[in-house]
Amino acid sequence: MLAVIVIPARFASTRLPGKPLSKIAGRPMIEWVWRAAQSAKKASKVIVATDDERVMHAVRQFGGEAFMTSPDLQSGTDRVAETAQHYPADIVVNVQGDEPLMSPLAIDAAIELVASGRFKMSTVMTPMRDAADLENRAVVKVIADRDARAIYFSRYAIPYSRIEPPVSGQKFACHRHVGLYAFTKPALEAFRALPVSDLERGESLEQLRALEHGWAIGIQSVDFDSIGVDTPDELKKAEAAILEMIKKGKLNG
Repeated sequence: MLAVIVIPARFASTRLPGKPLSKIAGRPMIEWVWRAAQSAKKASKVIVATDDERVMHAVRQFGGEAFMTSPDLQSGTDRVAETAQHYPADIVVNVQGDEPLMSPLAIDAAIELVASGRFKMSTVMTPMRDAADLENRAVVKVIADRDARAIYFSRYAIPYSRIEPPVSGQKFACHRHVGLYAFTKPALEAFRALPVSDLERGESLEQLRALEHGWAIGIQSVDFDSIGVDTPDELKKAEAAILEMIKKGKLNG
């Protein structure tokens, strides 16, 4: 099955203006996301979907392909869907543009879940490493069943424990959700057409729209250190992690 990766990159972020072009180790953040996507083995093409000429120019400067979307779109998923209409694909992967530490293995895992025919939508999760993240509402938590299906996503720690709260070093019941979705192309359009759900509105998590409408979301655990960047502090953490990986020879600077 033909899979394409679309990276939505909106310039006007509320908490971190110009986020896609924020520098990490001397390169714009969107380039680090694009590099990871380029390294995925299961996809044939990577496109950055943006509504800003500055982002488009930067992407072309480092050798990437960019598509200009309508400035009136409401979400990254809308940007991905509009872009995907212009490219042949069986599977469309939305790799969020604020995940500079994205693992190519995670992208391939999401594609494989959809390509298997078991799911029309999939995502990935990574082990929770820090107890402090349980209280951090910017970190999305997920629990899954034993058949690789997501049960629920939340900004709060799930599930509730009547015994005692987890501490660093213990095994957490929930995982950290990673900003990545794969859809069959028809499912992506169907998802856009679904009305916004109460759970989605309450948690501000659009994947809950799929769950509330009865979709099974396939989910795979991939062990890598994900840092979604939405604030200046998270940008610093991501840069420190990337610099350490460059030092160890795991990334090219």
